[in-house]
Amino acid sequence: MSTVPYDHQHEAHGHAAHGHGHSPSFLSTYVFSLDHKIIGLQFLFSTLIWFIVGGMLALGVRWQLAWPWSPMPIIGNLVGHAEGGQIPPETYTMLVTMHATVMIFFVIIPVLAGAFGNFLIPLMIGADDMAFPTLNMLSYWFMWPAFMVIGASFFVEGGAAQSGWTSYPPLSALTTAAPGSGTGQTLWLIGVTFVGVSSMMGSVNYMTTIIQMRAPGMTMFRLPMTIWAMFITATLQAFALPVLTAAGFMQVTDRLIGTGFFLADGATANNAAAQAGGGQPLLWQHLFWFYSHPAVYIMILPAMGMVSDMLSCFSRKPLFGYKPMVYSIAGIAGLGFIVWGHHMFVSGMNPALGLTFMVSTMMIALPSAIKTFNWLGTMWGGKIQFTTPMLFSIAFVSMFIIGGLSGIFMAATPVDIFIHDTYYIVAHFHYVLFTGTAMAVLGAIYFWFPKMFGRMMNDSWGKVHFFLTFVLMNCVFFPMHILGMRGFPRRLADPYHYDTFRDLMPLNQFMSWCAFMLVGVQIIFVINFFWSIFFGPRAGRNPWHANGLEWQAPSPPGHGNFDFQPVIYRGPYEYGSPEVDVDYYPQTQPPTGRDVPPPKH
Repeated sequence: MSTVPYDHQHEAHGHAAHGHGHSPSFLSTYVFSLDHKIIGLQFLFSTLIWFIVGGMLALGVRWQLAWPWSPMPIIGNLVGHAEGGQIPPETYTMLVTMHATVMIFFVIIPVLAGAFGNFLIPLMIGADDMAFPTLNMLSYWFMWPAFMVIGASFFVEGGAAQSGWTSYPPLSALTTAAPGSGTGQTLWLIGVTFVGVSSMMGSVNYMTTIIQMRAPGMTMFRLPMTIWAMFITATLQAFALPVLTAAGFMQVTDRLIGTGFFLADGATANNAAAQAGGGQPLLWQHLFWFYSHPAVYIMILPAMGMVSDMLSCFSRKPLFGYKPMVYSIAGIAGLGFIVWGHHMFVSGMNPALGLTFMVSTMMIALPSAIKTFNWLGTMWGGKIQFTTPMLFSIAFVSMFIIGGLSGIFMAATPVDIFIHDTYYIVAHFHYVLFTGTAMAVLGAIYFWFPKMFGRMMNDSWGKVHFFLTFVLMNCVFFPMHILGMRGFPRRLADPYHYDTFRDLMPLNQFMSWCAFMLVGVQIIFVINFFWSIFFGPRAGRNPWHANGLEWQAPSPPGHGNFDFQPVIYRGPYEYGSPEVDVDYYPQTQPPTGRDVPPPKH
C-alpha cells in the first residue's frame, strides 16, 4: 500500500522486480502484467479495436436502410450470405444484434470501467497498485474467451446471434426460431457471461482499492469525481451483474438440456417439434433489465466523473457543488435499480405497476439536472481554455441534455407505448451513449494521454477531429427523432415495404452518408493517437496545470506510480485559490505560511 514510508516502499518494489536476479520478461511486463497501468492500456487498445468492428457493423445497418437490397461494396461479400453481396433479412438482424453487443459489452463498459478505471484509480487516490493485482490481471484475460466466442460466432452455421442485444425468448431460446438461433446464439450467451465475470472481478477490486488504499489525508470527500463515479459504478456492477449471469446460465440450459425457465408449454417455431416448457418469457425480460438498466448508468457514470474533472481543470474554477455532485451520482445509481420495468411498458404489465415505474423513472431527471446545472455553474465565469479535452467535455454536456430530455418523454407510459418500437428510442439511446459517452471517452483519451504515454497529442488535429465528429454525429442521430415521430420501425430490414415510410428513404440516405463520413473522420484520431505515442512532444508531470494527484506522478508513471509518498492536504478542485500565486493548488502541496504535520490516514 502507498501508506508505507517511501524508502521501504521503494525497497519493496525493487525486491519484487529484481529479487531473483533477473529482469522481468516481456510476457510478465506487457502481456500477463500485474501492473494496473499496463492492464488499463490493454483494455484501451482492445476496446479501440472492437470499436472499429462495431462501427463496420453499424455501416452495414445504415447501408440496408438507405439502399435496401442493393449490393454493399466490400463488406457485403463478407457479412452477406445472399448472392451478389446483398444483405438478406436474417443478416440484417444479425448486424443490428452484433453491433449493439459489441459496442455495449466490448467497447463502452470495458473502456470506461476497464481502461480508465484501471489506469486512474490507484493514481488518483495515491496507491501503488490495485488491492488484488492478480485478480486485476484475470479481469482482463477473462474478456478474451468472450472476444473469441463472439468473433467465432460470425463463422458458424447460421451466423451470429440474431435475437437482438436483449436476447428475448422465445426467439433466443428456441434453436429453430431463426438461422442465428443455433450455435451463434449459444456462443453469444457464453461470451456475455464471460464479460460479466470479468466485470465482477474488476468491481470487487475497485471497491476494495478505493476504500482501503487511499493515501494519507485522502478522505472520501477529497476524492475527485472520477473516483466517486468509478466507485459507484463498481457497486452497481457488484449487485446487478450476478442477476444477468444467472439468467444467462438459465437460458443456456433452456437451449442445451431442455429446461423451461423461459419457454411456455408447447412453444415451437418453423414447424419444429413443440418444446416442453412451463416457464415465462417475461421472466427473462425482468432479469435482463434488472441488470441492463443499471448497465446504462455503468456506461455513463464514469463519463460524468471524468467530464467533471476536465471541466473544472479547463474552466480554472473549483467544481460547482462538489457534495451535491457526489450525492446526485449516488441518487442516479440508486434509482437505476428500481426503474427496469420502463423497458417493458409494452409487455402488458399491470397499469398500477407501470405507473410506479413511470414516476420513479421521471425522478431520475432530478439528480441528472443537478449534475447538468452544476457543470454549467462550473463553467460560468471561468477562464475557459478551449483545449481538445474541454471541447469534448462541453459536447458531452450538451449531448447528454438532448438525450436526457428525450428520456423524460419516454418515461411516460402512454408516450412510450407509441414510440417504443420506433427510431425515437434509437435516437435517445445513441444520444446518451454515443454522442454522450463517446464524447467523454475521446476527451478523456486526449486529457490523460500525456500521463499514459509521456507525450502530448496534437491539439490542432484534435480540434479538427472534434468539430467534424460533432457535426457528423448530430447529422446521423438527430434525424432519428424525426423518423421516430413518424413511427418509422426499428429492427425491420425493409420498412419501405409499407407505403407510409417510403418518403423517408432520402432522409435515411442522408444519415447513412454522414455515418460513412463519421467513421472516416476517425482516421484523424487513429493517426494522431499512434503518431503521438512515438513522436508527440514530451509532456512533463503536469502539462495541464491540474490539481489531481495523478499529475504529481511521473509521465508515464513507473512501477509503484509515485517517486515520493503522497500526502493529501485538500480536495482536487482548488483552482484560483487566494493562498497561492498561480491558479492551481495541487493536493500534495502543503499549506503555505505554516508548518503543518502530515494528516492521519
